[in-house]
Amino acid sequence: MPFQQPPLPFAMNALQPFLSEEQLMYHYTKHHAAYFKNLNALVEGKPEANLPLREVVLQSAGGVFNNAAQAWNHSFYWDCMMPKAGGEPKGELAAAIQRDLGGFEAFRKSMSETAVKLFGSGWAWLAADQTGKLEIMPLGNADTPLKHGKEPVLTIDVWEHAYYVDYHNERGKYVDGFWKVANWAFAEKRFAAALA
Repeated sequence: MPFQQPPLPFAMNALQPFLSEEQLMYHYTKHHAAYFKNLNALVEGKPEANLPLREVVLQSAGGVFNNAAQAWNHSFYWDCMMPKAGGEPKGELAAAIQRDLGGFEAFRKSMSETAVKLFGSGWAWLAADQTGKLEIMPLGNADTPLKHGKEPVLTIDVWEHAYYVDYHNERGKYVDGFWKVANWAFAEKRFAAALA
C-alpha cells in the first residue's frame, strides 16, 4: 500500500467530552481509513502511487482527487486538535489574525459562522497565501486550499460523519466545542511554513 493512514496524534478517548471515543472510532477507523483504502485501489500500478500524498491532491481530479484530498484533509484535521488546548494563537499568527481578520474574537465568530452555514458536506479552512495574508475559506466536499494556491493553517471538518454520533444535527454545538481543543501550536507552525 503506497499510502498509509497516519496514527491519530492523541488517544481515541483524549478529546472527551468534545468528541467521544465512539465518534472518533467511526470517524478515524471507518471514514478516514476508507479514503486511504480507496485511494490505494485507484492508483495501484499508476504513476500517482509513487508521489507524495500532497502531490496527488494537487495533480489529480475525479475519484483519485476526492479520496486523496479527504485522506490529506483528515490527517491535517487531526493535527488541528489537541487535548487541553484551545485558548488563542500567539506570535506571527496572532498578529496576522489581527491584521487580516479583525482580531481573534472576530475571527473565531466568522470561522464558526462559516463552518455552521456551509451547505452540505465540507470544511471551514483558515488559509494563508504566499504573502501570509489570511482568509477563511468555506470549501465543499473534498476541496482544500491546496487546490487554490493557499496553505492550510487550521480546519474544522463539517461533514456530518465528523460530529453526528455526539451532536446529531446540532452542528453549531460541535463547532463551539472545537475551540476548546484547537491546537494553536500546530496552526502557528503551519503559518510559519506558509511564510517560508
